[in-house]
Amino acid sequence: MSTVADAAAQQTPAQCSRHAEYDIYLSGIHTGSMSRTETWQGKTAVVNSTSKASILGIGTRYQQRAELVWSNERQQWLTQKFHQKVSGFRARDMHASFSANGLESEVDVDGELDSYRSNDIPLRDVDTLAIQIREFLMQGRQQFRLIRQASDAIEPYQYYVQPKQTKNIAPWGELSLIPVEQTGTEEVTYYFAPELDYQLIQARYHGIILRGLIELNQYTSSCD
Repeated sequence: MSTVADAAAQQTPAQCSRHAEYDIYLSGIHTGSMSRTETWQGKTAVVNSTSKASILGIGTRYQQRAELVWSNERQQWLTQKFHQKVSGFRARDMHASFSANGLESEVDVDGELDSYRSNDIPLRDVDTLAIQIREFLMQGRQQFRLIRQASDAIEPYQYYVQPKQTKNIAPWGELSLIPVEQTGTEEVTYYFAPELDYQLIQARYHGIILRGLIELNQYTSSCD
């Protein structure tokens, strides 16, 4: 005979997680590592990201915790809030919260408060941005616009999906990757692998002074 507790358990969305480890390269030199864990509970998630690297000779540590949710109204993933701490290069302690279906934000950077607003496209943190790019790819979208909430501005980006290409990525071997070009304040090419749950495999940052690359070296998932 089913108990109330059993019934409640059946109604609670199952939890699962995805964990990824990346190598960081600057101008072709291995300079650090990044770790990213998504913990999912139904249509909500918490993403924890950490990295450590040497940038222009300065040891830099980065950590962020972001909370996101699926919006039935927009049919997209929206950031609810995030907390970001950076030491070393561009050090800061940043808190941001979002309202009005992602169109408004309140940002606290080292105790200084600011508010931002977008007319039509939700503001997102960098982790939710990557999750929404993945979502659009799985929907077959070929181009789209997104906006990132930076520490002192909002940064609009345009994305263009490029033809598939094949790359040899250790330890998986040959993978078919979908490049997505980002134009705007930061020019980046992201590479997602349909064979690997549409996960981000590489990101190339096309800087004028520094050219950065992150590349996946480990991935585990308990999600369907």
